[in-house]
Amino acid sequence: MTSSSRPGLSACIITYNEADRIDACLASLDFCDEIVVVDSGSGDGTAERASALGARVLTRTFDGYRRQKDFAVQMAGNDWVICLDADERITPALRAAIETARGQGFAARGYRFARATEYFGAFLRHGNAYPDRVLRLFDRRHGGWRGDREIHEHVSVDGDVALLAGDLEHRAYRSLADQLTRLERYARLMAEHDHARGRRATLLNMIINPAWRFFRGFVLRGGFLDGWRGLVYAWVESNYVRQKFIKLWLLARGQRIA
Repeated sequence: MTSSSRPGLSACIITYNEADRIDACLASLDFCDEIVVVDSGSGDGTAERASALGARVLTRTFDGYRRQKDFAVQMAGNDWVICLDADERITPALRAAIETARGQGFAARGYRFARATEYFGAFLRHGNAYPDRVLRLFDRRHGGWRGDREIHEHVSVDGDVALLAGDLEHRAYRSLADQLTRLERYARLMAEHDHARGRRATLLNMIINPAWRFFRGFVLRGGFLDGWRGLVYAWVESNYVRQKFIKLWLLARGQRIA
């Protein structure tokens, strides 16, 4: 706590081979009292760059997204933390909203804000991509990265959660190949998670669920308003859903998926 009304704030980031993006992420967090970076053994100089920019860098073997982020939160020097990925950046508008809430002593126990994903040179503003409100600013004494799911992990908080103005920029994919590779990995991890907990897929899941994801995002949520980018994003996203259910279906039949 830096004063009776202005709590201390730690930024927590996990990294692996993010040397080309870590600078901008850290620069957007320069209003925090400290920045904790937990690196998984990068070979591209990520840890060295982060340290040179003033972050406190820790190295930890990666054993899951949720565990890695929870470790970063536990290593922070303040109870109030804001968690980002290396491909995310705080915008000036969001920074102003955070600083206002902080100046008021953080009246809630956690805060959500919209996340805007950059896609082939422009930010998506519709569909399943936006506003994609995420809970990343919270008091760790009342919340954190809970649960047992290591993929598509999320924060939960006991108590009031408020919404802040401004966007978190998400510069997620370096290329289409990068996106497809990541989503294939996420689909495998989700299928393995669901299979381990007894969930099973049907042939209808492989057909209906991807079609619904596309229709909901592109039509009902206005993804078409983002033009060709919205179309590509919705189509790739629906294919991720298809892959997940195919892999889950195969696992139930004793087949290898990797």
